[in-house]
Amino acid sequence: LKHLYLRNNKIDDDGVAILVDALQKNVSLQILDLMSNEGIFAEGRKLCLKLVNDISSIKATLQSNRTLRELNVKDQNDQNDMQIQQHINKAAHINAENGNDAEAAGKEKVIETQLHSVKRAELARLQGVTRSFYSEINPLHLPEVLALAGRHHGQGELYVALKSSIAGVISTVNRKQWLQQQRAHHNAIIAEHRIKVESIEAELA
Repeated sequence: LKHLYLRNNKIDDDGVAILVDALQKNVSLQILDLMSNEGIFAEGRKLCLKLVNDISSIKATLQSNRTLRELNVKDQNDQNDMQIQQHINKAAHINAENGNDAEAAGKEKVIETQLHSVKRAELARLQGVTRSFYSEINPLHLPEVLALAGRHHGQGELYVALKSSIAGVISTVNRKQWLQQQRAHHNAIIAEHRIKVESIEAELA
């Protein structure tokens, strides 16, 4: 089954949740039309968006549905509806561009949305995500991530990425310093006890 048209089927948000759950691992359906189902409200539309581009983590984005090439949810009634459908269209377009290369589609979504501050902020707001993208990044991989942001989105986004990631880097550096201090402290205690043990052994000899 590649095309599924469910217009005017009295589908509501609960029905959307069931469909989305079934399509998490979908590798065949390419077109899903849910237009003119008046029972689909904000929650249902957000579930559809999350299906094709889950912004909650890098892993979630990589594993979002990479087969759907067209997903029409509902007539847009307000600005939020329009934004949700636009983001759905973009994710579906990325799927279509990458054909059967699911890995490439996932990576492109990460680059296009996770590494773009404005797009990510909007997606995070729509999906109720509060955690920072850079909180997930291993500092050792940060130079590569920053290079990707600059290469694909320009110097402005590179600057934003640097500002967003610096707190995490400082936190990591501070923790490293603390660990080094703890190591020195415990090494000193070990050395002190070693001297005591040697003294006791000398008396026993």
